[in-house]
Amino acid sequence: MPPDKPSPLSKRGRFTILYYLWLLGLILFLNSLFFSGPGVPEISYSTFLEAIQRGEVATVVITADRIYGELRPGYKAAALAPPPAGPGPEAAPQSPVPPPTPLTGTAPQHHADDVLPIPGKETPWRLHTDGWVAWFRGVRERAERAAEEHEARLEREFTVLPLTDPNLLTLLQQHDIKFRARVESRWLSDLFFNWIVPFGIMFLIWAAVMRRMGQGPTALTLGRNKAKLYEADPETRVHFSDVAGVDEAVEETREIVEFLKDPQKFTRLGAKLPKGVLLVGPPGTGKTLLARAVAGESGVPFFSLSGSDFVEMFVGVGAARVRDLFAEAKKKAPCIIFIDELDAIGRTRAGQGAVAGSYDERENTLNQLLVEMDGFDGRVGVVIMAATNRPEILDPALRRPGRFDREILVDRPDKDGRLAILKLHAARLPLGPDVDLARIAGETTGFVGADLANLCNEAALLASRGEGNVIMLHHFQEAIERVLGGLEKKGRVLNPKERRTVAYHESGHAIVGYFTPGADPVQKISIVPRGRGALGYTLQAPLEDRYLMSRTEILGRIRTLLGGRAAEDIVFGEISTGASDDIQKASRIAREMLTVYGMSKTLRNLSLVTEPYESFLGPGRRDQAPSAEVERQVGEEQLEILTQCYDEAKQLLSARRAQLDALAQRLLAQEKVDATDLLNILGPRPAPSSAQP
Repeated sequence: MPPDKPSPLSKRGRFTILYYLWLLGLILFLNSLFFSGPGVPEISYSTFLEAIQRGEVATVVITADRIYGELRPGYKAAALAPPPAGPGPEAAPQSPVPPPTPLTGTAPQHHADDVLPIPGKETPWRLHTDGWVAWFRGVRERAERAAEEHEARLEREFTVLPLTDPNLLTLLQQHDIKFRARVESRWLSDLFFNWIVPFGIMFLIWAAVMRRMGQGPTALTLGRNKAKLYEADPETRVHFSDVAGVDEAVEETREIVEFLKDPQKFTRLGAKLPKGVLLVGPPGTGKTLLARAVAGESGVPFFSLSGSDFVEMFVGVGAARVRDLFAEAKKKAPCIIFIDELDAIGRTRAGQGAVAGSYDERENTLNQLLVEMDGFDGRVGVVIMAATNRPEILDPALRRPGRFDREILVDRPDKDGRLAILKLHAARLPLGPDVDLARIAGETTGFVGADLANLCNEAALLASRGEGNVIMLHHFQEAIERVLGGLEKKGRVLNPKERRTVAYHESGHAIVGYFTPGADPVQKISIVPRGRGALGYTLQAPLEDRYLMSRTEILGRIRTLLGGRAAEDIVFGEISTGASDDIQKASRIAREMLTVYGMSKTLRNLSLVTEPYESFLGPGRRDQAPSAEVERQVGEEQLEILTQCYDEAKQLLSARRAQLDALAQRLLAQEKVDATDLLNILGPRPAPSSAQP
């Protein structure tokens, strides 16, 4: 049997150990070559004896191979050292400092039991701890004084090579010099403070900076995925009972749960687990919550991350994170990978005009995702779920069967769905006896789950602000107005003329809408400024969800929008800028009647939309530029529609001038009018068949 080959990992480990041993040996060599031995001047033995006779020596430490001494204050050891050998002019003699008398001279103060610290050579970056200790005690002056004393002491210290002299101790005693013998080696402390401590601090700072930049000293962890892993914890698990208003989407995802729980039920007939499930829908409809419910019901780990987590400034990082994500998921299988905002990396590659040979990091990440979705076995039990509100821009290769096999629409809830969502959020709220969730669901047409959750929270905040114990119906109605129109601008005070103009303007909207066949019922009128520019508003809410509108109903909506300006024209004989937003909306609706819905009388069934596509973030179409003749006819008919609707609105308001004045006066008196007050002022709403201007 052939011998096993050494693994590359063991070679790498041996290389690392040898590297550190080589570095340690280099440090020891440099320390012994340049920083061993005394770090003070060396004088001759005869000069040492003469200094003793003159009373200049203060303390002496005698070791086995050297004598270390310190002069009294006022003397410098450099003056005792012999001049350097070599040719040159003789150095001028230094003027001696007047020595103090031997008996009255002041010896330098040291710690007890430390007559003189043995000086050694120091690196420029050596750490002096004596000054640090004083500074950390909170006394800056002591730290500065300790540093000055350290420099002065080094100038007074010297060293001598000893000779056999039995009279030395007697001589030291005669001149009152403190001396002691010591056997001490500074080799280990010099190595520690000269090399290990300074370079250790530098390494820690470098490692912290690199970890900050790349989450590790070598920045090799950039390719790790940033997915958050939610284990199957019973306390934090999300169930289908926590999801409401999207019953069809829940039913579609139940099959995935059953497959993850019991795959044999489907594989016995040859069925395969869908590799990918794409959740599409407007923002706030609960796509992420639905994905977490699938993981919670199936009891498997749940990897959650956003499409932007794959995007980095470094080349190849996105693809590396995709590989790492799928590798981690296979270890946790069966599990679910959820990628939110898939359009961040899944944008179509067509029509980008990329230069040949160029590199696109986002496209490389997308290619790696496509490869991984094709490469793993469906029997592993890894399901990929993704969510986006821009499915129209996704790459076709990503949406094809075999990658994202199933596309589930998570749309805006209908009235029953909104009622279910309100019940879910209101279950933890103390509701008053007058709260009718069905009525609130009918007044919140177009709201998604996130809007309804915000609505319940706003109502709770309003009730808490009023020191109430329960949440009443008027709190929910006020919350609806805040969500739709914004905060009330109580500080924006209108002058009497502007206030009267706004009151008649809103009354015109309300009366035209009230008596227009097929128009949504008027729920509330207010002349309190809200939001960024609204000086007042008329709130209309449909009784049911509508998906189609007739030409008559569209004209009625235009007539309602122009009712405010018509009221100003009738009452004041002039118009104001307050109808600018109404005119813009009315003009847009009239043009869409002619160029999108084909409701033109002269250009029948004509549509200028060339590329319609599904979009949840706004108008999803591209209009072609019409010819000059078509544009002229569209403009003429658009102007005709607006003029006709405006004239009809003026006729209706002129016929009901008394009701217009009464409603405006009620608004000026109490600022807000609800549906009950409107019924008392205007009377019963006529049936659509008999409602005439």
